Amino acid sequence: MQYLVQMKLADSVRPRSPEEAIGFIEQYVFPTLDVCDKLLEEKKIAAGGPVGGAIALALVVRAESIQELESLTIWPLMQTTVIPLTSFEGRRAAGRRRLEDEVRRAGGQRS
Repeated sequence: MQYLVQMKLADSVRPRSPEEAIGFIEQYVFPTLDVCDKLLEEKKIAAGGPVGGAIALALVVRAESIQELESLTIWPLMQTTVIPLTSFEGRRAAGRRRLEDEVRRAGGQRS
């Protein structure tokens, strides 16, 4: 399954001093980028990457479940949106079923 994952650093954990920024980068940013590189090599990240000018990620991820992404060190500090993606063929099949249902409800008449 593929997921669109959008992650943005929560305001409540944003570093407030140079010392906090140094620790944050060393403890969270670099380890997360290392994990992302690994997931990219394993072809689990299909597209996306860091968002320019922000502490944020936008990724299309291939995974059995979204829990696989919880290995990202920064995960607990982020406001995260996960959107399951279907395939184009899956959407087409759903559209066909809906069309058939609507045709039946209309008494079999198509315009």
